[in-house]
Amino acid sequence: MSTRILIVRTSSLGDIVHTLPAISDIARYVPGAHIDWVAEEAFAEIPAWHPAVNEVIPMAHRRWRKTWWRESTRQERRQFADRLHGVRYDVVLDMQSLMKSAWLARQAQRTKHGLDWRSARESMASLFYDVRHRVYFWQPAVIRQRLLAGLAFGYEYAGEPDYGLQGFLADARGERSKRNYAVIMPSASRDDKLWPEKDWHAVFERLRDEGCVLRILAGNARETARAQALTAGQEGVEVMPRMNLTGVARLLAGARVMVGLDSGVTHLSAALARPTVGIYCASSPVRTPLIGEAYTASLGDQGAPPSRDAVLAGVEQALASE
Repeated sequence: MSTRILIVRTSSLGDIVHTLPAISDIARYVPGAHIDWVAEEAFAEIPAWHPAVNEVIPMAHRRWRKTWWRESTRQERRQFADRLHGVRYDVVLDMQSLMKSAWLARQAQRTKHGLDWRSARESMASLFYDVRHRVYFWQPAVIRQRLLAGLAFGYEYAGEPDYGLQGFLADARGERSKRNYAVIMPSASRDDKLWPEKDWHAVFERLRDEGCVLRILAGNARETARAQALTAGQEGVEVMPRMNLTGVARLLAGARVMVGLDSGVTHLSAALARPTVGIYCASSPVRTPLIGEAYTASLGDQGAPPSRDAVLAGVEQALASE
């Protein structure tokens, strides 16, 4: 007998990565788990990487909300709802607990689980669930997701988090033996998340001293322009063209080390078991620390960026860990 499960976790990149260990737990502890996952179309690649996920159901709330009442958008929403109505799930688990994710969960049949009033980021979302669970807000995101899944399915998880990304790791082992490069993510969606250019240049110099080619990631035209300005006149540096998420994951998996601002890409690097140094300038690592099998350093805090020396010390430990 299979247990048909629908996971709702639509975005963003880092949040979806933080959910992957909970999927490994469900596959381990729930006999016959048959898992489908609703995700924002821009991030739908990530759940598909996990071997326990049967089907990823893409949705486009970020695009829909711009033209919510346009007939083409309404038709897409109807098609999405019809797709969920067509499957009788045993459990629908909203692992996001926002109003938009609660609305999505309500499109599916059977019992809906989510966070309770005190645990949900948007408390009103809890009113739309049949079963509500208490998971304390102050815990790291990976732990919160694993706890929520355990409460929904009646098990207590054990062991270190398994992100289910072994396919990338196996493919990358030979790559790392042939090439010596570091991945850098110096861009962010907000200026208050940025780290000083001179400090980045010190990190670049240390990694080049180690013989690393530097591969700089940028997610859009503005970030590409910033990365090019940051690396102007620098040798042994390549600003990477824009890639899909699978291409980014393959690049990260083959890296010797990764240094990045607090971003989904940096959390993906940790999940891929690469030595990773995260720089927190406008957010706190208390709830979203880097967690992975390899060495990680989550440096700085909201309004208190880490010093150059602290980051260089983290880079030294990352290099030594390899």
